[in-house]
Amino acid sequence: MGVVIIDGTTVRDFVNDAAAFTKSVDEQFTALDLNKDGVLSRSELRTAFESMRLIETHFGIDVATPPENLATFYDSIFDKFDGDRSGAVDRHEFREEMKKIMLAIADGLGSFPIRMVLEDDPNSLLQKAADLEASKI
Repeated sequence: MGVVIIDGTTVRDFVNDAAAFTKSVDEQFTALDLNKDGVLSRSELRTAFESMRLIETHFGIDVATPPENLATFYDSIFDKFDGDRSGAVDRHEFREEMKKIMLAIADGLGSFPIRMVLEDDPNSLLQKAADLEASKI
C-alpha cells in the first residue's frame, strides 16, 4: 500500500493525457481479458469487479449481500459497459466507460487535495494518475 496526495485536477490531467490514459486502460483491459479473445465477457468483467468487492464491504466490515442482488448489480455494470449490446465489451467501450468513471472521480474529488491510501496494484488508474503528476515535478 502507498499513500498519494491527489485531487480532481490530477485525475483529469491523467485522463486528458491521451497516450498515458489509453496505455493504462489498455493494459487493464488486457489483464482482465482472461481468455485473450480481445473482448471482455460478462464473467470476465464480473470477476474483475468482484475482486474489488464494491458492495460486499462497508468501511472495511464484511456485509452479507444476497447473491441475487450481487448478480443484478454486476449485470447492470456490464450492461453499462456494453454500449452496443453485443454481449461483449470491446476495448473501445471499455476505454469510454473508464474515462467516464475517472472523470466522475475527478468531479467528486474537486480541487481540494486529499491523502489517499492505494493498494499496490500495477493496474490502478488512480495510482497511475498520481505517478503522472509526480513525474511533472
